Amino acid sequence: MSEATRGARRRRRPPRDAEAAMTLIAHLTELRNRIAKALLALVVVTAVCFWWYEHGLGEFIRAPYCGLPEDLRFTNGDRSECGLLITNVLGGVFIRLKVAFLAGAVLSSPFWLYQLWAFVTPGLKKNEKRYGIAFVAVSSTLFGLGAALAYISLSAGLELLLGLAGSGTVIALTAQDYIGFAISLLIAFGVSFEVPLIAVALNLVGVLSYDVLRRSRRWIFFLTIVFAAFVTPTQDPFTMLVMAGPMIVLFELAIQVARFVDRRRARRDALAHFHDLGDDEASPLDTRPSPLDAPVDSSPSPRG
Repeated sequence: MSEATRGARRRRRPPRDAEAAMTLIAHLTELRNRIAKALLALVVVTAVCFWWYEHGLGEFIRAPYCGLPEDLRFTNGDRSECGLLITNVLGGVFIRLKVAFLAGAVLSSPFWLYQLWAFVTPGLKKNEKRYGIAFVAVSSTLFGLGAALAYISLSAGLELLLGLAGSGTVIALTAQDYIGFAISLLIAFGVSFEVPLIAVALNLVGVLSYDVLRRSRRWIFFLTIVFAAFVTPTQDPFTMLVMAGPMIVLFELAIQVARFVDRRRARRDALAHFHDLGDDEASPLDTRPSPLDAPVDSSPSPRG
């Protein structure tokens, strides 16, 4: 092979991705910068939500409790009011901080999820990087849908649980108990709605196939109910079914998405040659020259 040919081949090599060849120190520096940006966004949005607490956010959190019947909430003699008890000096501050932090984490989730994906992206293939925006959008939407469903069902769940106390009891929830219960329920529902997305992500990167999901459908649905029973803060049948039902629907949707992705991947691979070979395996092409220069027998064939 001539020097000119070698030089042309060297020039035709694609440039190496600088991010894919980062050193360990560079990766740690990148991780530190991504975490700092995510924390900065979280702090800023939390500060805004801390101010927002007295301008509608606190009333929004207390609305499910205030919608309960009069005998299930503390009214202090006035039926038009509802109150949550605070039993220590710093209770109000911690409640406000807890609500502001949760609201800040939810509202800033698109930004810190993007930072997470941007850190992982250099280690992915080119066809896997394009799913970043969709991952951030879908994960944020699913978390919001789960939290919204928890908020809608919060009042019904409280009425069911507090009503089991029966007559002859006076119910007066403390702010710590109610806010802690509401926040844990919102987080549990939001995180649980993200689980089916993990199955889709694993399928997109080729780790989990549609056939595996299809064969495991019954086990997935059963384990979803078990998961809901353990994750729900109250562990009552009503809350468990409210969580498990949408999760099963989302898992079925994830299975159908995996089916579509695998069929599309199979059609694409069928058009490619030698797609099953590894990167370090040689192609089985026959590189020997075809016998074009072989002598051709031009003698006339005998006629019978």
